[in-house]
Amino acid sequence: MKRIIYVGFDQLNSNYGALKGADPKSDLIVLVESARMVTGSNWNKVRLYFLISSAHHFAAELTQAGFTVVYQKAATTVDGLKQVKADHGDLPIIAATPNSFRLSKSLSDFGVTFVENDFFLTSKELFTTWAKSQKSYLMENFYRGQRVRLNILVEGGKPVGGAWNFDKENRSPLPKGYKFPPYLEHKPDEIDNEVAKQLGMQPNTTWATSRVGAKKVLKNFLDNHFESFGPYEDAMTTDNWALHHSLLSPYINNGLLHPAEVVDAALKRFEKGDIPIASAEGFIRQIIGWREYVNGMYWYLGQDYKELNHLNAKVKLLPLFEDSSKTKMNCIKSNLEDIKERGWVHHIPRLMLLSNLALITGTNPQEFLSWMRRVFIDATDWVMVPNVIGMGVHADNGVMMTKPYAAGGAYISKMSNYCKGCVYDPKLRTGENACPFTTLYWDFLDRNHEEFAGNHRMAQQLFGIKRLKDMPEVRKRAQEVLAGLSKGLI
Repeated sequence: MKRIIYVGFDQLNSNYGALKGADPKSDLIVLVESARMVTGSNWNKVRLYFLISSAHHFAAELTQAGFTVVYQKAATTVDGLKQVKADHGDLPIIAATPNSFRLSKSLSDFGVTFVENDFFLTSKELFTTWAKSQKSYLMENFYRGQRVRLNILVEGGKPVGGAWNFDKENRSPLPKGYKFPPYLEHKPDEIDNEVAKQLGMQPNTTWATSRVGAKKVLKNFLDNHFESFGPYEDAMTTDNWALHHSLLSPYINNGLLHPAEVVDAALKRFEKGDIPIASAEGFIRQIIGWREYVNGMYWYLGQDYKELNHLNAKVKLLPLFEDSSKTKMNCIKSNLEDIKERGWVHHIPRLMLLSNLALITGTNPQEFLSWMRRVFIDATDWVMVPNVIGMGVHADNGVMMTKPYAAGGAYISKMSNYCKGCVYDPKLRTGENACPFTTLYWDFLDRNHEEFAGNHRMAQQLFGIKRLKDMPEVRKRAQEVLAGLSKGLI
């Protein structure tokens, strides 16, 4: 062997990164399962199962293709590579540029040579050029540029359908009695069973752990869910955990699917004429717009961005995030149970329930970020840092988002069925039966009134406070709610 190719658990694709052009005769392929990754935090076991089993399946596929593959367990990634060098000779190591600051530094310090990371559609250099040309980093501006640059849903320089964004058409609550097509269940194989056994859990059937399985998930989405994705992408319900969402983020984020092939497949389906433009545009925007934007912002804003806490939020992580058994909030309990079972809920519960609760309670951003990073199957540093610090809890003073995504019970009631049968009333601000979201929303605006006074996008909300004659009672109830939440009892 002439060299070692290190493959990260989020780069599992032989057509991209360091494996592009690899030679079975001269390249030793190495994957490292670090103790830090497995036991370094209280990770959701579903997340670990997916990542580890996917890596094992990928290693097996490479072996079948004729490569010599080492699956190394070690305390850290660098320790694993040291062991491989000790066993196989002091060979040079190449790798695709890692997807985090931490791993980039540790591998670089160890002497690993980086090759292009082409698991994204937008290079760091291209994004930096865009960002430096902007007065503010509006995702919509970036997205429109992406459409033109990549020639996606564009004709003659103009957007297909007459608009760049159909978001206003994609905010419908679910009709009564709405029925969903089924999502796939994945039968565990030997590798899945062994990984589950090592983790002390039952194999998970929600998530595929191979490229073959990931492609089946993509096909199922296109066949059965793509058409109705748009209208109901913001809806929430206890009747269905996934609605019409694609469930593709874990596979794109670990490399089993590439964003380009997902977009190409979606475009081909749209061109057949049976997919509404609002669904096609809404889905594609998530990939070429938001996903690329978040990754770009992660690198552009730098390592210190994750430590921002502009609103000086000091509340400790609420106990309900770790143990939801005592909370009486239907919306929170339902979603935390889903996360425990599958490591996933879609983007609206993440933003408008979980992050919203952290925001309006004044939860410390770094503690909440750590929790989000631990529990979601598709979480990585580049995903969670901008999404939490910038969008979720507005800890960056509006660098990414022009206003905080704070909302009361009225929004939850409109977009879900969680409020039906809940002990809390979304219409009430005060009293024992007042929805905690409603109480804390007004309290959040009240205590941050001066901070947001100059933000024109907050003018309507702040004006609303002036019309409330019961703000003293709201403030009192808010303190009661916060005290209850600190004990996990609300």
